[in-house]
Amino acid sequence: MTKIALVGAGGKMGCRLTDNFLKYDHYDVSYLEVAERGIQNLAERGVTVTTQEAAIPDADVVILALPDVALGHLSAQIIPQMKAGALVLTLDPAAPLDGVIAHRDDLGYVIAHPCHPSVFNWEPTETAFRDFYGGISAKQSIVVALMYGTEAHYELGEKVAQDMYAPIKDTYRITLEQMATLEPAMVETLAQTCMEIVKEGYDRIVEKGVPADAAREFVLGHLRIQIAVLFKEVNGTFSDAAYKISKRAKPILFKEGWEKIFEMDDIREQVRDITNK
Repeated sequence: MTKIALVGAGGKMGCRLTDNFLKYDHYDVSYLEVAERGIQNLAERGVTVTTQEAAIPDADVVILALPDVALGHLSAQIIPQMKAGALVLTLDPAAPLDGVIAHRDDLGYVIAHPCHPSVFNWEPTETAFRDFYGGISAKQSIVVALMYGTEAHYELGEKVAQDMYAPIKDTYRITLEQMATLEPAMVETLAQTCMEIVKEGYDRIVEKGVPADAAREFVLGHLRIQIAVLFKEVNGTFSDAAYKISKRAKPILFKEGWEKIFEMDDIREQVRDITNK
C-alpha cells in the first residue's frame, strides 16, 4: 500500500484532493494541515490531521498542496525528513521552475497539474457539467512532468495524479518548461487577462444601458462560437466583417511584441512574481 502525506490537505486544492483520496483503499494517506480553517474543513470530512514528524519520514509520496509563496520555506522543513527514494509531488510548475523547492539527489520530483474540464466537455448530467474545476464528476485531462528522478518516480507520480484528479480523460507527459509555458504564460498571463478585459467590457456596456441579461447571453454565446471556430471544434469560419474588425482591433488592444510572454526568460520572470511574497 502506497503511503502518502498530503501537506496542506485542508486548503482549497487540498480539500479537492482529500475528497478523492477518501474514495480509495489502496493508499494509506496522512493529512497534514496547520491552519484553523483547514483543520475545520478536514473535520467536516471526518478526517483527523497528522503531524509532520509522524507522517513525512514513512511516506512514499509527499504531496505539497501549498501556496506558491510558501513552498520554498516549507519544503526546506519537510524534504529533509523524507526517506531516501521517496517522491515529492507538486501541483504547479511555478515554484519548481523558480528553483525554490528544497532539493535532494536521493528523491524524485514530479509535477502534475489539471487541465480542468474543457468548455466542450460533454457530461451526461447537469451536476457533472457544472463541475467546472474537475476532480468530482466531470472528466478532465492532466499534464505531468518529471523534474528529477527515475522513470519509476514518474510512473508513481502519474498514477497518484490520475487518482487524485479523477475522473481522467487523457494524461500528457510534458517537460517542466512546457508546463510553465502553459501556466502561467498561456492560461493566466494571456487567456485570463484577455477574459478579464472581456468582463470589463461587459460591465462597461451594462453601465451604458444594455440589459445585463441580454448582454450576458450575447457575449457568452458568441464566445462559445468563437472558441469553437478557432480551435476547430466546428468546420466553420467567421464572417468577412468579423475578420475585418478583428484585424483593425488587434493593434489597438495589443502592443507589438506581446508574444514575448512565451519566451523562457519572460516566463521565469512570471513565475518569480508568483513565488515571491
